Amino acid sequence: MNELIKVTTNENDEQLVSARELHRGLEIKTRFSQWVIQNFKPFREGVDFSSVVTTTQQNQYGGLKELQDYALSVEMAKHIAMMTGTPKGYEVRDYFIKVEAAWNNPDMVVQRAMQIQQKKIETLQLENAELKPKALFADSVSASHTSILVGELAKLIKQNGVSIGANRLFGWLRDKGFLIKRKGASWNMPTQLSMEQGLFEIKETVISHSDGHTSISKTPKVTGKGQIYFVNKFLEEKQTA
Repeated sequence: MNELIKVTTNENDEQLVSARELHRGLEIKTRFSQWVIQNFKPFREGVDFSSVVTTTQQNQYGGLKELQDYALSVEMAKHIAMMTGTPKGYEVRDYFIKVEAAWNNPDMVVQRAMQIQQKKIETLQLENAELKPKALFADSVSASHTSILVGELAKLIKQNGVSIGANRLFGWLRDKGFLIKRKGASWNMPTQLSMEQGLFEIKETVISHSDGHTSISKTPKVTGKGQIYFVNKFLEEKQTA
């Protein structure tokens, strides 16, 4: 079937016709804007047609010019073609009837249904990819009600798809300024900044020795907020790597 007037399809799988192309195809002599006023009165905007803007090249030296256009349903385009009362109008109407018949052919319906289904699958895959970090974030939340040791944080990060051990995580935390890297009594203790951010807390344990004296052991523990922060930090680095 020869294409008299281009018929496009929108995201809702609806066939549409450009009013300007229909105007040219019907060989209308009346100015486009006047033709619209005369012929669009029986039709409803938002149902039968919608306003759109198209662009055209002014000339070989000029830029693009914006033109007012309208996207018409095929049903409306058929009516307008018939309203002309000309041989060309009936030819165009018959053309649209054939376009609709081809569109509603069972084989075409099945083909479109498969295409729609494929688009849905691709959309879901994209949404799942976007939601994956959120799902991992939720996994970390489930383990965030109590503070945990850095070694346990390494396991949590590993469970979320990033391979890292306790020693390497300690090194990373020191290098990034979350733990003190200066050798001495404060080595591997949270920095002031990470404490202020609520990422760590210090667990103090009193140890009684056999000679009667006591000492205090300090252990850095990752808070619930810290678990969420570090799991997502490693996931972000993995995605951008």
